[in-house]
Amino acid sequence: MSAYQLAGALLAFLGALFLFLGALGIVRMPDLYNRMQAGTKATTLGNILTLAGLALYHPSWALKIGVIALFVLVTNPLSSHALARAAHGAGVPLTEGSVSDALEEDRSPEGGEALES
Repeated sequence: MSAYQLAGALLAFLGALFLFLGALGIVRMPDLYNRMQAGTKATTLGNILTLAGLALYHPSWALKIGVIALFVLVTNPLSSHALARAAHGAGVPLTEGSVSDALEEDRSPEGGEALES
């Protein structure tokens, strides 16, 4: 096994570890918004590390893997943000331990944008 293959295997393992921790965060977090954040951050990093490991393990695939990694890096946080805003607009409550709701403060009449009822 070459050094590149070993480094690729280690990166892929580290990526799998982050993916596992993201799944664990989804199970352990108290509300939808915290679950979404834990899942999005950990799975984005986990996917990027796994794809980087694959690119090192199979250098001939590096360009295709780079395109996939770029797609994941752009779409994963963007879709999570859209889903969180839609959930907030639909009235999904925050956990009782939440200190502030910045989106609600921005949408209030004092914050500028009017609430739509």
